[in-house]
Formats: sequence, C-alpha cells, structure tokens
Amino acid sequence: MLDRTKRPDILPLDSIDFSQPERITMPNGVPLSLINAGKQEVVRMDIIFKGGRFQQSYPLQALFTNRMLREGSRTIGAVEIAERLDYYGAWLELSSSADYSFLTLYSLNRYFKPTLAIVESLIKEPLFPQKELSTVIDNNRQHFMVNSAKVDFVAQRTFLRSVFGAKHPMGYLTKVEDYAKISPEMLKEFYADYYHSGNCSIYLAGCISDEIIRSVESTFGHEAWGDASKFNKTIPFLCEPTHEKRIFVERADALQSSIKMGMPMISRTHPDYLSMRVLMTLFGGYFGSRLMSNIREDKGYTYGISSGILCYPDCGIFMIATEADNEYAEPIVREVYAEMDKLRSIPVSEDELTMVRNYMLGDMCRTYEGPFSLAEAWIFIETSHLEADYFQRSLEAVTNITAAEIKTLAEKYFHKEPIIEVIAGKKV
Repeated sequence: MLDRTKRPDILPLDSIDFSQPERITMPNGVPLSLINAGKQEVVRMDIIFKGGRFQQSYPLQALFTNRMLREGSRTIGAVEIAERLDYYGAWLELSSSADYSFLTLYSLNRYFKPTLAIVESLIKEPLFPQKELSTVIDNNRQHFMVNSAKVDFVAQRTFLRSVFGAKHPMGYLTKVEDYAKISPEMLKEFYADYYHSGNCSIYLAGCISDEIIRSVESTFGHEAWGDASKFNKTIPFLCEPTHEKRIFVERADALQSSIKMGMPMISRTHPDYLSMRVLMTLFGGYFGSRLMSNIREDKGYTYGISSGILCYPDCGIFMIATEADNEYAEPIVREVYAEMDKLRSIPVSEDELTMVRNYMLGDMCRTYEGPFSLAEAWIFIETSHLEADYFQRSLEAVTNITAAEIKTLAEKYFHKEPIIEVIAGKKV
C-alpha cells in the first residue's frame, strides 16, 4: 500500500530527453525537421522565414506582410480561407519577430492535406488586397492608439528607445502616421525578398505519417518557389544607450506608474549567460524571487515585479518591470537597488539556491514534455543560432552553480550606474 503520509523522495535530475528532430533536406534545398511523437492524430507545421523587423525597409513592413498572408490569395478569398480552416478544425497562427517570420498550422491528420493546400496558396500566391489591408490597418491603428494611453505600453517603448537608441530597429517608436504609409506594394516588396524556398525551413511535430511527409515534400520541397535566388543578410545594428539616468513620462491622469529599469547585457552566446539565468531567476524570475519577496510580500508596493534578460539578434537587455501606485515608484527603485547590493555582498543560502534550482528544473521538464513544445524548443535553437547541446548545458548550469558563483556574477553584472530608469505615470 502507498503511504500517503510520506512525501515522495526528491531525486536529482541528471538529464532530460531533448529528442533531436530527424533532419531531411528536400530536393529543392528546404530543410525539413521531424519530431514524431504523441498518440493523438494531430500535427503541427511551422514554416519559418528569415526576415523580420531587422530586415524591413519601412516601419511595420514585416509585421503587415506576415499578417496579410491570410487575407486572400489568387485562388482563395479571405472569408473562404477562414471558413475552410474552421470547417477542417484547423488553427493558423501568423507572427513575426526581430529577424524571423512564422506561419504555424495545427491540423487533424485526416484533414492535413486540404489544410496544407490552403497554406500553400497563402504562401505562394498572396494578393495583399487593398480592401482587406485597409481593414487590418484600421484595426491595428485603433489597437495602437488604445495601448498608447496605457502607462505600461508607454514605459516599454520609452525604455527600448533609451537602451537601443532611435536608429536601432528595436529603438524606433512606431507612430500613428506610419500606419497610413503602408501599401500593398510595400508588402509585396518584402514578400518577394524573404518569402521563398531559399529562405525558409519547415518543422513537423506530432503524430506524423509517411503520407503527411510526402504531402509536405510535394508541396514545398520538390521545386524552387518564389525568387529563391535572393540572399539577404542581417544588417548589424549598434546599441546606443542614452546617457540619461532617469526618464519620466508624465501621464497626469494615470492611477498608477509603470516602472522599467535596465541596461544592455550579455547575449545567449556569452559564456556567462546560462549561469546568469539562475541569478536572474533568483533575483526576479519566479514568484519566490528576491524582488517578489521584498517588494510584493514584505512591502506591499505592487502585485508583481519581474526581472530577466531580453534577447535580440545582436545583444541582450537586462530589464526589471513592474506597475504600482504612483506614490510607490521611488521606494520601488530604491528597493531594487538594495536587493542588487545584497546579492553582490551576501552569498545566497543553500536552501534558497536549492529552491531556485528545483523551480528551474521543473520548468524545463514542463516546457519540453510534448511534441509541440519540443518543436518550439528546436525552432528556438535554430532562430537563436545556438548549438544542439544548449539544453544539456542549461541543465548542467542550473544543477552545478554554487552560491559563490552567484555572488561573483552579481559583483560582475549588478552595477547601478549604467541602469536606466524609466517611469511613466503621475508625479506625486
């Protein structure tokens, strides 16, 4: 009989099964990665194009090119696309990042072939029709204007501009006028440059049959499609942080303030990065972190506060973020610095470090437990230009880090002088 009065033994986690995809290069050169796992008759397909905000020539060009793919092709109109996907029980997601654009399809196996035909039409023959584009622009403009009244949105934009500089793609602040400049011709230009067989890769995850593989190969893998001769490089951009220590954005009617603090930081390829993830988690990366314990639980200044490293193609950004009543903005800034000083001067206890380790290891197990999450993990490896052993090295970094190493990292990176403080709210 199981004795439920005794908790199960806590066993060390020595390894996680990060099953590598089966890699295929199709006849036209497009890489196809297969993660064949799971018992449910459902499949996920990701088509990835290298081309995002860093590659665009005009503001919002990459975002709207990707978004407009589902608004009509030469053979299928926007309404029919939505109706067909709904009929087959499929789900289509479109998204773009700093330097990639993504199309993700979830489909039942038995309807994969007809849904794949829809995706083929969207990718190979989109129209970017003016009528639908005007509707999408109006909706996005309205959403932008609503967000522009929110202190968190204002603080985030101001913070990015302050750490990257106005000339950097991530530092440029989109304006309402930018929406009026978007045209079908602008989107067709970006589409022609980046949406072709010479600039994409495909992932399949789930219960993958031979028929599904053959369908993808016959659709996207036999012949070149688009202008596959085009080769585009990512232009390097330099971060040019402001010399201002404090930036305050006045919102006289704000009921609370949004606080963003941070500075340029190491990227994922830096030797210290994986160990820094542990420090960042301990500092402000989970509910029991130093920042949460002090500023939320002890002081009651905010409902939540977090810290982490935001990673971009050319750099990382250390950021602390929270929202609170206007009167607590200054005390929160002081307490953030106080917690940084503690980590620089006092080694963490073994009990606290063990708790952080267990949290991070448990999170890793949850993140990589199914075929779809594994697909996201390997897509992350590809788009972040990391080596295949990244996950194992992450596991080892979490397992092996010591309190002394945590203190050394804090001494090395937790300096108050270069941190930029952005507060959007009402002066008190």
